[in-house]
Amino acid sequence: MGTPDLQHLANMRIHFESGITRPYAFRKQQLLSLKKTILQHEKGIYDALYSDLKKNPEESYATEIGMVLGELNAALKNLRDWMQPQRVGTDLVNFPSSSTIYRDPLGVVLIISPWNYPLQLLLNPLVSAIAGGNCAIVKPSEFAPATAAIIERICNEIFPREYVYVVQGDGAEIVPAIMKSFRVDHLFYTGSIPVGKAIYQMAAENLIPVTLELGGKSPCIVEPDADLGVAARRIVLGKFVNAGQTCIAPDYLLVHQSVKDALVEKMKESIEKFYSADASNSYEYGKIINEKRFDKLLSYLGEGNIVEGGQHDRTKLFIAPTIVENVSIDSSLMKEEIFGPIFPVITYQTTEEAMQVVKQNPNPLAFYLFTKNKKTQKQWLDSVAFGGGCINNTDWHFSNPQLPFGGVGSSGMGAYHGKAGFDTFTRPKSVLKTPNWFDLYIKYPPFKGRLKLFKWLIR
Repeated sequence: MGTPDLQHLANMRIHFESGITRPYAFRKQQLLSLKKTILQHEKGIYDALYSDLKKNPEESYATEIGMVLGELNAALKNLRDWMQPQRVGTDLVNFPSSSTIYRDPLGVVLIISPWNYPLQLLLNPLVSAIAGGNCAIVKPSEFAPATAAIIERICNEIFPREYVYVVQGDGAEIVPAIMKSFRVDHLFYTGSIPVGKAIYQMAAENLIPVTLELGGKSPCIVEPDADLGVAARRIVLGKFVNAGQTCIAPDYLLVHQSVKDALVEKMKESIEKFYSADASNSYEYGKIINEKRFDKLLSYLGEGNIVEGGQHDRTKLFIAPTIVENVSIDSSLMKEEIFGPIFPVITYQTTEEAMQVVKQNPNPLAFYLFTKNKKTQKQWLDSVAFGGGCINNTDWHFSNPQLPFGGVGSSGMGAYHGKAGFDTFTRPKSVLKTPNWFDLYIKYPPFKGRLKLFKWLIR
């Protein structure tokens, strides 16, 4: 389907306004149906992810299906509590009223997903949208066509199109067409910063609220007291999973000069252990999504000294896990989000020197720090604004539904996962309830002579 069907969009508004999506029982049943259908299509999902990104079943489960199941389980477990009106305190001037916050569904929302984790980065926000009581238009990435097709198959098996409507095709054409013909109530986009800016501008024309999950240059800092063996394994996994095509992957390594050589050697050992001496034939290692991205990544290889990897094959869309040293701070490698299996290494002598490097690319989506020193941990956490991150680990903060996931500044706005996702796809509705039996005359005109009383009441 190359263009949005305007009648489907109109029907979605009617469907939402009917109130059918609001009850707890309805929302729970949709989540249960989605979970059941995902499991029924597990083999097909594995095949699709292998076709699009050469992901093996284990990686596909750990980074895609399992993530969605975790999000579904968290929603199913907590949805009733999330939906409960929240009683809050009431000030003296409104005594004896009660104050309550309700969570209202937003309406018809639009979810746009990227190609790098094409299943979970679409279905996770869809879980939150369903939990919030909304109807959803979902746009899978056209650059992962096999996964996009199975997502449409899953959704069409269980959801009527007036409830969840999957639109396929070129995002550069589809999204503007939707925005021009239909006012969505919220727009959720995961992808690149340039496209995120364009989507934000489109949404702003009609004051449509947005959640933007973007990217940036996420630093990984290794202090001299780090456990280098553990750090090497966790950094290599976080950087090179999905062939480096991960928005929260460590984008560059800042390592103290005194431990740089030892760390790099241990990283080389981990690369060979994880992906073998020839990663092009490794069961564990994926491929670059397309030739355009391959060519862009290849252009980075001349911007430093390759100390590990560098092998590539355009016919296989393969670039080996690569470590690059002697990289200029002014190079493209240190100014652009790499989004691939190339890892520049920068050394530093003092923490302050390292912080200056991080400040050249402010507000990263993720931040990783390896140190045993709690004072050093606090110093970094207090000094750097970032979306989320790990101490002595990489990437895994994303997997915890209890941790809101989102960016800051240029790396995005808003958050989701678990309760944060439910809150993103609902809005607080504040209600003050006042009884009739208590009605102070001082609240009504004439007010003359009551200034002192008002100052005592209203403060």
